Amino acid sequence: MILEAHFRQLIRVPFQRCEEAFDLFFGGAHNPLRHLGALGLFLLWIIVGSGLYLYIALDTGVAQVYSSIGALSEEQWYFGGILRSLHRYASDGFVLAMGLHLVREFAYGRYTGFRFYSWLTGVPLIWLAFASGIGGYWIVWDQLAQFSAIATTELLDWLPIFSEPSARNFLAPDSINDRFFTLLVFIHLGLPILLLAALWAHVHRISRVDHLPSRRLMGGTAATLLLLALAKPATSDAPANLAAVAAETRLDWFILFLHPLTDLTSPGTVWTLLFGATALLCALPFLAKRTRQPVAVVDPANCNGCTRCQADCPYAAVTMAPHPTRAGYQVAVVDDALCASCGICAGACPSSTPFRSQQTLLTGIDLPQLPVDALRAELEAKLAALAGETRVLVFGCAHGAHAGRLAAADTAVIELVCAGMLPPSFVEYALRTGADGVLVASCRESGCDYRLGERWTIERLSRRREPQLRGRIPAERLAAAFVSANDDGALAAALAAFRNRLRSLPAAGEKLQPYLRRTAHHA
Repeated sequence: MILEAHFRQLIRVPFQRCEEAFDLFFGGAHNPLRHLGALGLFLLWIIVGSGLYLYIALDTGVAQVYSSIGALSEEQWYFGGILRSLHRYASDGFVLAMGLHLVREFAYGRYTGFRFYSWLTGVPLIWLAFASGIGGYWIVWDQLAQFSAIATTELLDWLPIFSEPSARNFLAPDSINDRFFTLLVFIHLGLPILLLAALWAHVHRISRVDHLPSRRLMGGTAATLLLLALAKPATSDAPANLAAVAAETRLDWFILFLHPLTDLTSPGTVWTLLFGATALLCALPFLAKRTRQPVAVVDPANCNGCTRCQADCPYAAVTMAPHPTRAGYQVAVVDDALCASCGICAGACPSSTPFRSQQTLLTGIDLPQLPVDALRAELEAKLAALAGETRVLVFGCAHGAHAGRLAAADTAVIELVCAGMLPPSFVEYALRTGADGVLVASCRESGCDYRLGERWTIERLSRRREPQLRGRIPAERLAAAFVSANDDGALAAALAAFRNRLRSLPAAGEKLQPYLRRTAHHA
């Protein structure tokens, strides 16, 4: 699918540039474009919370529904009116976040392999969100609701599902009664419940889900919605009158865009577009050709059941089971369908240390395409070839800046599948084996292609997560750079600054010699 890949690239480049521009203002942890899923869920909770109060205040009588909603904006503007506006703007925000999230995941190619299930379960969310939003506008029963109800039923009448045209129910004032609004409210409450259930299905194969964004992002989003509610409160149009054609209305283009699209084209065209887009979204994982990488492999003889790989796996691909040969112990088990082949589990394994004296380094869990034994061999070979006064080893990420371009006589580069697969003991080993300093280059904050790689890397190196870098390693000889594929210049600048800092330090051998004498017998 060359066309599909080219189209994705056309979207990815500007989207990635926007993300990186937002990083300058928000930082990775608070960048809304990097946390669209969590932001959408936060907006959904605002919708649900404000909607519950609106439901309490709503009178579902056909003659009272309009006035009961209007009273919130006029008589209780300071609370009920603000909640009504928050409900409206959070709904638009949810649709926007959902759309951007879909575009982002497509642009990054995150719909095949281990992401197949999450992509497919996300498609029904689109239908549920729009059905709930359109139904919500009907409840107000103003002229916009009348226009939307007639336009929607005319669109539905094109499908052969009703024995009689449903639009006839809106031809005369007496055709609508109290039961209609009771049913409408019931549906409007029921669809969000289905939406929440579908969201659970959407993320339940992902570990450590960001159920909510950062406090700063939540606070900024809530403040923005509140300002919109105060500056432009949500109000009703004139009351609906089925005896007359609805006058010009203020259309919500986020949720009701299908109505003008139907007017410009035809119901058949709209349904063709809707069903065609849905079919295409569902077919994408099958159409795209991806090379499946070997999944992580467990060696029961070296697995002690510590559960660190299970805790660190971003996609819940690792579970624990009774050990086949050691009674009372557990062993890791890898689900092939969920494994991302990122190697983060290998970086979490305490047996992934180059200090073990085995001729062939076998670990509890390993990545076949870059096993820890091969990583140790590459490390030793490149350190042996280093020359110059300030010798630096760079660990790079295949999805970040192109670290390989930094290779030089005094700079050795080892590229990893993900920075999260780096065992901290390799940093210590490099400093003990000839490097004056180690630079770890991972993806930007919250920008890891495997979700948690850069986060676990920095937590391990800063001694906040096991396996952690031992405390006797001089912190000044270790540096970290958070760079994306567009940050080659930034990585080069980080290396130059790190090298200048190293030149002002004592020789690495001098600094580490007492420590080396104490620990050499463990090698």
